[in-house]
Amino acid sequence: MAHQANVIAVIPARGGSQRIPRKNLLPLSGKPLIAHSIEHAKSSRSVSRVLVSTDDGEIAEISRQYGAEVIMRPPELAVATATSESAIQHVLGLLQKQEGYQPDIIVFLQCTSPVREPDDIDNAVRLFIESGADSLFSVCRWNKFIWRRKGDKVESVNYDYKNRWREQDFPEQFMENGSIYVFKPNVLVELNNRLGGKIEVYEMDFLSSFQIDSPEDIEVCEWILKRQRAGVSHAG
Repeated sequence: MAHQANVIAVIPARGGSQRIPRKNLLPLSGKPLIAHSIEHAKSSRSVSRVLVSTDDGEIAEISRQYGAEVIMRPPELAVATATSESAIQHVLGLLQKQEGYQPDIIVFLQCTSPVREPDDIDNAVRLFIESGADSLFSVCRWNKFIWRRKGDKVESVNYDYKNRWREQDFPEQFMENGSIYVFKPNVLVELNNRLGGKIEVYEMDFLSSFQIDSPEDIEVCEWILKRQRAGVSHAG
């Protein structure tokens, strides 16, 4: 893009949560869970606006306290089966209707990924632009042996167990870590998907790839963030 790309960050945050009640407001390392992603987006040099999409008054108030714009979503987009894509499309629709505004690039951050290095968002956006991608997602390297059940048997998925290789000899494989998605608006509008067109991956380290989906994850992320505050590199 010849001009300075217009980049917004969108953070969907429902009030309900099935596995961990009120998860998006859970205290983590001295602040609500959602605050971590808001602060990461606010500190990014690439992002010009940070928007939280929610149906919940308390989440809305806390999001504003941490400097995000808030867009209240209708109840039908806040049920457990509603997709993040539908919430982001709602945000885009309102921005276009109310302001005639459309971004060049959308950065989609999930509240459940509170651990990012300070330059991860900027590096992901830079890679997105330089690679000419239409969409990008964050990953970490994956070199584990995967099996699945098939009927009454189990089978190896990503390697041949008869010719087992060493973990360090795995072909390059990645696990989607859910932390950062970057895409052009037309990918979302035309495909109703965060990924499409030319897809690129942005690699993050293992400790930055933890998501909060269970109570145990909270303890792990507390430990990782404590290390981060102490100035210990995740890669260290």
